[in-house]
Formats: sequence, C-alpha cells, structure tokens
Amino acid sequence: MTSSPQTSRLASMEVNFTPHTEAQLKEFAARKGKDAAQVVEETVSGMLERQARFMEGVQRGIAAADRGDLMDHEEVVSRIDRLIES
Repeated sequence: MTSSPQTSRLASMEVNFTPHTEAQLKEFAARKGKDAAQVVEETVSGMLERQARFMEGVQRGIAAADRGDLMDHEEVVSRIDRLIES
C-alpha cells in the first residue's frame, strides 16, 4: 500500500465484473460525466460510510439494552408506523 498526505491507495486492485455489469457501469459513469473508477470509488465509499453508521447504531442499541432501556413490541410497531407514514 502506498500513501500520500491527501489520499491512501492500494498499489493495485482489480475488480472483475460480468460483461453486462461492466457495460452498465460504463454507461452509468458516462451519463454522470465520470469514469468507471470514480463511480466505483464513490459507491464503495458511500457503502462503507453507511455500514459504519449502521454499526454505530447497533452499538448504541446494545448499550441501551445493557442499561435496560428497552421498548415493548407495541411501541416498536408504533414508531415504525410513524416512520412509514412520514
């Protein structure tokens, strides 16, 4: 792995796609005015950020459960219903 003050990059990485997926990726990238590598980088970065936020939420939930701060089933259903309605 090589690194610089601004970015850190793997020396080389190869990702294999089916021809169909590669064509879709290139078409999508062209519509966005980007190259396929940029689209993959942005997509993976976003996925990793969402995964980190999800894991933080899970840890907060575990901590709440450890404190005994729990909801009964009806309250959970009510909150989900409000989320769906909004």
